[in-house]
Amino acid sequence: MEKENKIRKYVFHVNGMHCNSCVLLTESELKELPNITKVKSSFKNTSVEIEGDFGDKTEREIVEDLTKLLQPHGYTLSIEKEIENKNWSDFKTAIPVALLFIILFILLQKIGLVNLINTSKITYGTSFIVGIIASLSTCMAVVGGLVLSMSATFAEVGDKVKPQILFHVGRLASFFILGGVIGALGSVFTLSIKATFGLGLFIGIVMLIMGVNLLDIFHSTKKLQLSMPRFISKRAFSISKLNHRVTPLLVGIATFFLPCGFTQSMQIYTLGTGNFISGALTMFSFALGTLPVLALVSFSSFSIKDSKKSGIFFKTAGIIVILFAIINILNSLVVINLIKPLFNF
Repeated sequence: MEKENKIRKYVFHVNGMHCNSCVLLTESELKELPNITKVKSSFKNTSVEIEGDFGDKTEREIVEDLTKLLQPHGYTLSIEKEIENKNWSDFKTAIPVALLFIILFILLQKIGLVNLINTSKITYGTSFIVGIIASLSTCMAVVGGLVLSMSATFAEVGDKVKPQILFHVGRLASFFILGGVIGALGSVFTLSIKATFGLGLFIGIVMLIMGVNLLDIFHSTKKLQLSMPRFISKRAFSISKLNHRVTPLLVGIATFFLPCGFTQSMQIYTLGTGNFISGALTMFSFALGTLPVLALVSFSSFSIKDSKKSGIFFKTAGIIVILFAIINILNSLVVINLIKPLFNF
């Protein structure tokens, strides 16, 4: 009874939240502590509500202890809300790098390796490049956090390499198979001109919101980001805590359902392919694009999110995604003949 009286409620601010995956990751990590009975994170308020027994520790001591747990994933807790540092100086590097990437992309477009100018003919090379961009974003940083959580679970029994291999195999296989299923489902629908316009416009808007969020200068737009139903994505994080031989494989499969805007945008496009093989190869190419950075995260504990240059990474990716989003939106207007094609490749 005495112990029950010691359970108190605390509300702390979470610094480093970028998307709905951050909510799930912070909750998943904090729930593991035996003295915590309830955790509820809020992306809207960038805060976490905790109920637990911390003995005679002060709020500042509790914050320090919990920050040690979350810091490897790029988050810190504070009692008072910190003034947001928008790091405008990052744009000095981010803008030139993004422009160089776009120039390279246009060159690849001209020789036919990639295609994002015409969204109805996105090539597998384009999907691969979008995967690379996604792997440098906050969404994939969270997937990296999921990998690190799983790694810690298996490191306790001395198994480090095999779980990582199983994770990547499961991820690539699930993106191929489930991408094919989505493509096959799309064959049931015949897209009219209006539907094609709507699909292109929707993908463009989703990408635009993601790009703006990656810039990390407008907090209000983060509330608009597309999200997978919470009960589905929540299961992905709970699976990573299991210590079983097939767990890494299951975690790899579960990443298909995480609330990552890039993944969901590709899934929406895949629906429009109307073909199992096209859908499977599109999502597989996307997953393959994320592989280099994720492999680096899983085998070396490297995390872009923790890097001092993370702001430049995210702002560069944000500018590129915004430019791609604008192209998608303009193309959707071309489909209904509202404007003439702006690009001739």
